[in-house]
Amino acid sequence: MATDKKSNQVYFTFLTAFTVLAILLATAGTALAEEEKELTVYCGAGLTGAISEIAEIYRNESNMTVKFNFDGVPALRAQIEEGAYADVLVSANVKHMKALQSEGFMDNQTVQIFAQNKVAIIVPNDNPANITNFTDLARPGVKILMGTKELPAGDYALQVLDKLANDSEYGPAYREAVLANVVSQETTVNRVVSKVALGEADAGFAFISDVSPQMVGKVTRVLIPDKFNVVGDFPVGVLSQSKYPAESKTFIDEIMSEDGQAILDKYGFIPVK
Repeated sequence: MATDKKSNQVYFTFLTAFTVLAILLATAGTALAEEEKELTVYCGAGLTGAISEIAEIYRNESNMTVKFNFDGVPALRAQIEEGAYADVLVSANVKHMKALQSEGFMDNQTVQIFAQNKVAIIVPNDNPANITNFTDLARPGVKILMGTKELPAGDYALQVLDKLANDSEYGPAYREAVLANVVSQETTVNRVVSKVALGEADAGFAFISDVSPQMVGKVTRVLIPDKFNVVGDFPVGVLSQSKYPAESKTFIDEIMSEDGQAILDKYGFIPVK
């Protein structure tokens, strides 16, 4: 009997230890699963600095990490259409967002405008070609960079040139002379800015926000008068495929918050709130 009692004690001790271990493993597994939750954000390359800074606030206030894919918006759209996974799309124009909405890729109720932007001419800081106004862009031999027509920065630049072409002071010949000086059409606005900063071109069409804190002292902005400029709306939204729709909406709320809008303003974007 004593042996049986001792055996039972050993058995129950083992069972208790096993149960505690199982609970600990289950708890650890749950915690690990929570730690591994990751938000995938597709974002226009020109928004890299601002959205990365907003994401740091989001990380500190949630248990989510954020994985970014920064690229030109046309490339991001193509990747999504080809089946790539993303939770949130931060776009630099409405055109590509609307296309994805019409194709069923977006949760349309979450799509909203988070910032605006305008076109600017940028030149190297030492400005060797002495570009000071629109007229200078049409001079023979001036080397100009712009985005492809599908890239938001390129699309908006073409709209500016169309406005100038319709003005009696410039006209269609001016637009054609400027386009003849375009030596390269880039797939991201960041490439336009970096190449101008390196002196690989005399001027480039970008956004006012592209002279970011990091680019001050490397490029100079030549502002375009409002009557010729284009105000671009920047939308953000949650994708229909998102595994974390609630967390994705919280990320957008962070962008729309007072802190998020202040960061966008710091980087040269036009806040909407």
